[in-house]
Amino acid sequence: MNIRHLTFRLLQVYIAVVRSGSISQAAAQLHLTQPTVSQQIKRLSEAVGEGLLELREGGYQPTFVGRELFNAAQDALSRFEDFNSFLSDATLGTRGHFSLGIVTTAKYVLPRLLSPYAQQYPGVDVTLNIGNRGSVLQRFHNQLDDLYLFSYPPTGDHVISGRLLRNPLVVIAPRHHWATQRSEVSFAELLDERFLMREPGSATRMLFENWLREQNLQLHKTLQIESNEAIRLSVETGLGLAVLSEHTLTQMGDSVAQLPVKGFPLQGHWYLVRHSHRRLPVAARHFIEFVNTHLGEWVDEKYLSNQLQVLLDTSSI
Repeated sequence: MNIRHLTFRLLQVYIAVVRSGSISQAAAQLHLTQPTVSQQIKRLSEAVGEGLLELREGGYQPTFVGRELFNAAQDALSRFEDFNSFLSDATLGTRGHFSLGIVTTAKYVLPRLLSPYAQQYPGVDVTLNIGNRGSVLQRFHNQLDDLYLFSYPPTGDHVISGRLLRNPLVVIAPRHHWATQRSEVSFAELLDERFLMREPGSATRMLFENWLREQNLQLHKTLQIESNEAIRLSVETGLGLAVLSEHTLTQMGDSVAQLPVKGFPLQGHWYLVRHSHRRLPVAARHFIEFVNTHLGEWVDEKYLSNQLQVLLDTSSI
Protein backbone atom coordinates (compact mmCIF):
# COMPACT_ATOMS: atom_id res chain seq x y z
CA MET A 1 0.00 0.00 0.00
CA ASN A 2 1.26 3.45 -0.90
CA ILE A 3 0.53 5.34 2.33
CA ARG A 4 1.67 8.62 0.78
CA HIS A 5 -1.50 8.63 -1.33
CA LEU A 6 -3.83 8.33 1.69
CA THR A 7 -5.55 11.45 2.99
CA PHE A 8 -8.03 12.13 5.77
CA ARG A 9 -10.60 13.12 3.14
CA LEU A 10 -10.29 9.79 1.35
CA LEU A 11 -10.81 7.97 4.63
CA GLN A 12 -13.80 10.16 5.55
CA VAL A 13 -15.42 9.46 2.18
CA TYR A 14 -14.80 5.74 2.52
CA ILE A 15 -16.29 5.61 6.04
CA ALA A 16 -19.39 7.47 4.79
CA VAL A 17 -19.91 4.99 1.93
CA VAL A 18 -19.48 1.94 4.17
CA ARG A 19 -21.87 3.31 6.81
CA SER A 20 -24.57 4.27 4.30
CA GLY A 21 -23.98 1.47 1.78
CA SER A 22 -24.60 4.00 -0.94
CA ILE A 23 -22.48 6.32 -3.10
CA SER A 24 -25.37 8.78 -3.48
CA GLN A 25 -26.17 8.91 0.25
CA ALA A 26 -22.51 9.39 1.11
CA ALA A 27 -22.28 12.19 -1.45
CA ALA A 28 -25.31 13.93 0.08
CA GLN A 29 -23.93 13.62 3.60
CA LEU A 30 -20.55 15.05 2.58
CA HIS A 31 -21.99 17.69 0.22
CA LEU A 32 -20.11 16.20 -2.73
CA THR A 33 -21.19 14.99 -6.16
CA GLN A 34 -21.59 11.26 -6.81
CA PRO A 35 -18.77 11.24 -9.44
CA THR A 36 -16.46 12.88 -6.90
CA VAL A 37 -17.23 10.20 -4.30
CA SER A 38 -16.76 7.42 -6.87
CA GLN A 39 -13.42 8.92 -7.91
CA GLN A 40 -12.28 9.16 -4.29
CA ILE A 41 -13.14 5.51 -3.69
CA LYS A 42 -11.24 4.55 -6.84
CA ARG A 43 -8.18 6.53 -5.69
CA LEU A 44 -8.31 4.84 -2.28
CA SER A 45 -8.58 1.36 -3.83
CA GLU A 46 -5.58 2.12 -6.04
CA ALA A 47 -3.57 3.34 -3.04
CA VAL A 48 -4.40 0.17 -1.08
CA GLY A 49 -3.94 -2.09 -4.07
CA GLU A 50 -7.07 -4.13 -3.33
CA GLY A 51 -10.80 -3.88 -3.97
CA LEU A 52 -12.55 -2.30 -1.01
CA LEU A 53 -16.26 -2.45 -1.85
CA GLU A 54 -18.62 -4.87 -3.54
CA LEU A 55 -22.33 -4.77 -4.32
CA ARG A 56 -24.30 -7.10 -2.03
CA GLU A 57 -27.91 -7.07 -0.90
CA GLY A 58 -28.68 -3.89 -2.81
CA GLY A 59 -25.86 -1.80 -1.40
CA TYR A 60 -22.11 -1.39 -1.14
CA GLN A 61 -20.51 -3.65 1.46
CA PRO A 62 -16.81 -3.75 2.40
CA THR A 63 -14.68 -6.63 1.17
CA PHE A 64 -12.50 -8.60 3.58
CA VAL A 65 -9.70 -6.06 3.09
CA GLY A 66 -12.19 -3.20 3.05
CA ARG A 67 -13.54 -4.12 6.48
CA GLU A 68 -10.07 -3.91 8.01
CA LEU A 69 -9.44 -0.57 6.30
CA PHE A 70 -12.78 0.71 7.65
CA ASN A 71 -11.75 -0.21 11.22
CA ALA A 72 -8.30 1.34 10.78
CA ALA A 73 -9.78 4.51 9.27
CA GLN A 74 -12.22 4.93 12.16
CA ASP A 75 -9.42 4.37 14.66
CA ALA A 76 -7.10 6.86 12.93
CA LEU A 77 -9.73 9.60 12.68
CA SER A 78 -10.86 8.97 16.26
CA ARG A 79 -7.27 9.42 17.48
CA PHE A 80 -7.02 12.80 15.76
CA GLU A 81 -10.37 13.78 17.31
CA ASP A 82 -8.76 12.98 20.66
CA PHE A 83 -5.81 15.16 19.71
CA ASN A 84 -8.20 17.97 18.88
CA SER A 85 -9.80 17.51 22.31
CA PHE A 86 -6.35 17.71 23.87
CA LEU A 87 -5.68 21.04 22.14
CA SER A 88 -8.99 22.37 23.43
CA ASP A 89 -8.16 21.16 26.94
CA ALA A 90 -4.80 22.95 26.80
CA THR A 91 -6.33 26.31 25.83
CA LEU A 92 -9.92 26.33 27.13
CA GLY A 93 -10.07 23.72 29.89
CA THR A 94 -11.83 20.36 29.75
CA ARG A 95 -13.48 19.97 26.36
CA GLY A 96 -14.68 17.07 24.27
CA HIS A 97 -17.62 15.27 22.77
CA PHE A 98 -19.15 11.83 22.75
CA SER A 99 -22.44 10.40 21.57
CA LEU A 100 -24.88 8.07 23.31
CA GLY A 101 -27.44 5.85 21.61
CA ILE A 102 -30.25 4.98 24.03
CA VAL A 103 -33.51 3.07 23.85
CA THR A 104 -36.62 5.12 24.62
CA THR A 105 -37.16 3.75 28.13
CA ALA A 106 -33.64 4.86 29.11
CA LYS A 107 -34.71 8.50 28.98
CA TYR A 108 -36.23 7.92 32.43
CA VAL A 109 -32.80 6.86 33.77
CA LEU A 110 -30.11 8.73 31.86
CA PRO A 111 -30.84 12.30 33.06
CA ARG A 112 -29.97 11.26 36.63
CA LEU A 113 -26.54 10.17 35.37
CA LEU A 114 -25.86 12.96 32.86
CA SER A 115 -26.97 15.88 35.01
CA PRO A 116 -24.22 15.65 37.69
CA TYR A 117 -21.66 14.78 35.01
CA ALA A 118 -22.61 17.85 32.95
CA GLN A 119 -22.37 20.06 36.02
CA GLN A 120 -18.80 18.92 36.66
CA TYR A 121 -17.76 18.88 32.98
CA PRO A 122 -19.67 21.76 31.35
CA GLY A 123 -17.28 21.82 28.41
CA VAL A 124 -18.14 18.31 27.26
CA ASP A 125 -20.86 18.06 24.61
CA VAL A 126 -23.01 14.94 24.68
CA THR A 127 -25.19 13.94 21.75
CA LEU A 128 -28.18 11.72 22.55
CA ASN A 129 -29.72 9.56 19.83
CA ILE A 130 -32.98 8.05 21.11
CA GLY A 131 -35.00 5.34 19.39
CA ASN A 132 -36.67 1.99 19.81
CA ARG A 133 -34.51 -1.08 20.30
CA GLY A 134 -34.38 -1.90 16.59
CA SER A 135 -33.12 1.52 15.54
CA VAL A 136 -30.54 1.70 18.35
CA LEU A 137 -29.30 -1.81 17.48
CA GLN A 138 -28.80 -0.63 13.91
CA ARG A 139 -26.82 2.36 15.18
CA PHE A 140 -24.69 -0.04 17.23
CA HIS A 141 -23.95 -2.32 14.27
CA ASN A 142 -23.05 0.73 12.15
CA GLN A 143 -20.84 2.07 14.99
CA LEU A 144 -22.54 5.46 14.89
CA ASP A 145 -22.25 6.22 18.62
CA ASP A 146 -19.56 5.89 21.26
CA LEU A 147 -21.72 4.35 23.99
CA TYR A 148 -25.18 2.77 24.17
CA LEU A 149 -27.68 2.13 26.94
CA PHE A 150 -29.70 -1.07 26.61
CA SER A 151 -31.89 -3.00 29.01
CA TYR A 152 -31.25 -6.12 26.89
CA PRO A 153 -27.78 -5.77 25.34
CA PRO A 154 -26.95 -7.13 21.89
CA THR A 155 -24.85 -10.27 21.58
CA GLY A 156 -21.79 -11.04 19.49
CA ASP A 157 -18.01 -10.86 19.46
CA HIS A 158 -17.97 -7.06 19.11
CA VAL A 159 -20.19 -6.32 22.13
CA ILE A 160 -18.58 -5.00 25.31
CA SER A 161 -21.11 -4.34 28.05
CA GLY A 162 -21.09 -3.44 31.72
CA ARG A 163 -24.08 -3.81 34.01
CA LEU A 164 -25.17 -0.43 35.29
CA LEU A 165 -28.49 -0.46 37.17
CA ARG A 166 -31.23 -2.84 38.09
CA ASN A 167 -34.32 -2.42 35.93
CA PRO A 168 -37.33 -4.07 37.62
CA LEU A 169 -40.40 -4.69 35.47
CA VAL A 170 -43.75 -4.24 37.21
CA VAL A 171 -47.45 -4.72 36.36
CA ILE A 172 -49.42 -1.47 36.25
CA ALA A 173 -53.18 -0.90 36.20
CA PRO A 174 -55.66 1.99 36.45
CA ARG A 175 -55.75 3.49 39.93
CA HIS A 176 -59.20 2.02 40.71
CA HIS A 177 -58.62 -1.47 39.25
CA TRP A 178 -60.01 -4.28 41.39
CA ALA A 179 -56.55 -5.82 41.95
CA THR A 180 -55.27 -2.68 43.68
CA GLN A 181 -57.36 -3.64 46.74
CA ARG A 182 -55.54 -6.97 47.15
CA SER A 183 -52.33 -7.62 49.11
CA GLU A 184 -51.25 -10.19 46.50
CA VAL A 185 -52.53 -11.25 43.08
CA SER A 186 -51.58 -14.32 41.07
CA PHE A 187 -50.86 -13.62 37.42
CA ALA A 188 -53.34 -16.35 36.43
CA GLU A 189 -56.10 -14.09 37.75
CA LEU A 190 -55.11 -11.43 35.20
CA LEU A 191 -55.03 -13.60 32.07
CA ASP A 192 -58.45 -12.41 30.89
CA GLU A 193 -57.35 -8.77 31.12
CA ARG A 194 -56.15 -6.95 28.02
CA PHE A 195 -52.38 -6.34 28.15
CA LEU A 196 -50.83 -3.41 26.33
CA MET A 197 -47.54 -4.51 24.79
CA ARG A 198 -44.54 -2.74 23.30
CA GLU A 199 -43.49 -3.58 19.75
CA PRO A 200 -41.78 -6.93 18.93
CA GLY A 201 -38.08 -6.64 19.69
CA SER A 202 -38.62 -4.37 22.68
CA ALA A 203 -36.48 -5.55 25.62
CA THR A 204 -39.40 -5.10 28.03
CA ARG A 205 -41.60 -7.27 25.84
CA MET A 206 -38.90 -9.93 25.40
CA LEU A 207 -38.31 -10.25 29.15
CA PHE A 208 -42.06 -10.39 29.85
CA GLU A 209 -42.72 -12.99 27.13
CA ASN A 210 -39.78 -15.11 28.34
CA TRP A 211 -41.30 -15.07 31.84
CA LEU A 212 -44.71 -16.08 30.49
CA ARG A 213 -43.16 -19.05 28.67
CA GLU A 214 -41.30 -20.12 31.80
CA GLN A 215 -44.59 -20.00 33.75
CA ASN A 216 -46.48 -21.80 30.96
CA LEU A 217 -48.90 -18.88 30.75
CA GLN A 218 -50.50 -17.28 27.70
CA LEU A 219 -52.24 -13.92 27.46
CA HIS A 220 -55.74 -13.97 25.99
CA LYS A 221 -55.98 -10.35 24.79
CA THR A 222 -53.18 -7.99 23.79
CA LEU A 223 -52.85 -4.64 22.07
CA GLN A 224 -49.54 -3.37 20.66
CA ILE A 225 -48.56 0.25 21.43
CA GLU A 226 -45.11 1.55 20.50
CA SER A 227 -44.34 4.02 23.28
CA ASN A 228 -44.29 4.01 27.06
CA GLU A 229 -46.15 7.32 27.24
CA ALA A 230 -49.01 6.03 25.08
CA ILE A 231 -49.15 2.86 27.16
CA ARG A 232 -49.31 4.89 30.36
CA LEU A 233 -52.16 7.04 29.07
CA SER A 234 -54.00 3.95 27.81
CA VAL A 235 -53.66 2.20 31.17
CA GLU A 236 -54.83 5.35 32.93
CA THR A 237 -58.02 5.42 30.84
CA GLY A 238 -58.75 1.73 31.52
CA LEU A 239 -57.82 0.28 28.13
CA GLY A 240 -55.78 -2.48 29.75
CA LEU A 241 -52.86 -3.47 31.97
CA ALA A 242 -49.17 -3.30 31.12
CA VAL A 243 -45.72 -4.44 32.20
CA LEU A 244 -43.23 -1.55 32.24
CA SER A 245 -39.94 -0.61 33.84
CA GLU A 246 -40.36 0.57 37.42
CA HIS A 247 -38.16 3.55 36.51
CA THR A 248 -41.00 4.89 34.36
CA LEU A 249 -43.34 5.12 37.37
CA THR A 250 -41.64 8.31 38.55
CA GLN A 251 -43.21 10.00 35.52
CA MET A 252 -46.69 8.58 36.04
CA GLY A 253 -47.85 10.28 39.23
CA ASP A 254 -51.00 8.85 40.85
CA SER A 255 -52.84 8.05 37.64
CA VAL A 256 -51.81 4.38 37.61
CA ALA A 257 -51.02 1.81 40.29
CA GLN A 258 -48.42 -0.92 40.60
CA LEU A 259 -50.14 -4.25 41.22
CA PRO A 260 -48.82 -6.69 43.88
CA VAL A 261 -48.48 -9.59 41.44
CA LYS A 262 -46.76 -12.74 42.68
CA GLY A 263 -43.43 -13.21 40.89
CA PHE A 264 -43.03 -9.51 40.16
CA PRO A 265 -41.05 -7.34 39.78
CA LEU A 266 -39.19 -9.19 37.03
CA GLN A 267 -35.50 -8.48 37.51
CA GLY A 268 -33.77 -6.89 34.54
CA HIS A 269 -30.79 -4.56 34.28
CA TRP A 270 -29.56 -1.56 32.35
CA TYR A 271 -26.27 -2.09 30.52
CA LEU A 272 -23.80 0.45 29.19
CA VAL A 273 -22.48 -0.94 25.90
CA ARG A 274 -19.76 -0.13 23.39
CA HIS A 275 -18.63 -1.64 20.08
CA SER A 276 -15.17 -3.20 20.30
CA HIS A 277 -14.16 -1.77 16.89
CA ARG A 278 -14.92 1.83 17.83
CA ARG A 279 -12.25 3.51 19.90
CA LEU A 280 -13.65 5.46 22.84
CA PRO A 281 -13.02 9.22 22.81
CA VAL A 282 -11.39 10.61 25.92
CA ALA A 283 -14.66 12.28 26.95
CA ALA A 284 -16.52 8.97 26.82
CA ARG A 285 -13.86 7.31 28.98
CA HIS A 286 -14.16 10.14 31.52
CA PHE A 287 -17.93 9.70 31.57
CA ILE A 288 -17.58 5.97 32.34
CA GLU A 289 -15.04 6.67 35.08
CA PHE A 290 -17.28 9.38 36.54
CA VAL A 291 -20.34 7.12 36.60
CA ASN A 292 -18.25 4.26 38.01
CA THR A 293 -17.14 6.45 40.91
CA HIS A 294 -20.30 8.41 41.71
CA LEU A 295 -23.26 6.23 40.70
CA GLY A 296 -24.21 5.36 44.27
CA GLU A 297 -24.51 9.05 45.15
CA TRP A 298 -27.18 9.71 42.51
CA VAL A 299 -29.30 6.57 42.40
CA ASP A 300 -31.34 4.81 45.05
CA GLU A 301 -29.33 1.95 46.57
CA LYS A 302 -31.85 -0.70 45.48
CA TYR A 303 -31.07 0.02 41.81
CA LEU A 304 -27.29 -0.12 42.14
CA SER A 305 -25.38 -2.91 40.37
CA ASN A 306 -22.32 -1.28 38.82
CA GLN A 307 -19.79 -3.26 36.73
CA LEU A 308 -18.44 -0.75 34.24
CA GLN A 309 -14.71 -1.32 34.54
CA VAL A 310 -14.82 -3.85 31.68
CA LEU A 311 -15.64 -0.98 29.28
CA LEU A 312 -12.34 0.70 30.17
CA ASP A 313 -10.15 -2.38 30.56
CA THR A 314 -10.83 -3.47 26.98
CA SER A 315 -10.43 -0.05 25.39
CA SER A 316 -7.55 0.30 22.94
CA ILE A 317 -5.33 3.31 23.60
